[in-house]
Amino acid sequence: MISAIILVIITIFLPPVGVFLVAGCGADLFINICLTLLGYLPGHIHAFYIEYVYYSRKEQAEQGYYSERPAPGVYSSNVQTGG
Repeated sequence: MISAIILVIITIFLPPVGVFLVAGCGADLFINICLTLLGYLPGHIHAFYIEYVYYSRKEQAEQGYYSERPAPGVYSSNVQTGG
C-alpha cells in the first residue's frame, strides 16, 4: 500500500485524494469533498480522522485485536477493518 508519510503529504495538499487512497470511492470520499468545498480546514480534519482510524485499526488487526464497535462517522469497511 502507500506509506503513511506520503499519504499525510498528499492529504495536506488535497484532502479528498488522501481519503480516496485509504477509503476508496464511497460515502467517506463524498463527505470529504463536500467538507473541503465548504472549507479547507473541515476537509483536513475529516481526512486526518479517516486516516487515523485506518492506521489505528490496522495496528490493532496486526496485534490480533479487532474492535467490534464501528468508528463514528466512518462508512468505509476498508477503514473500519484497517485494510
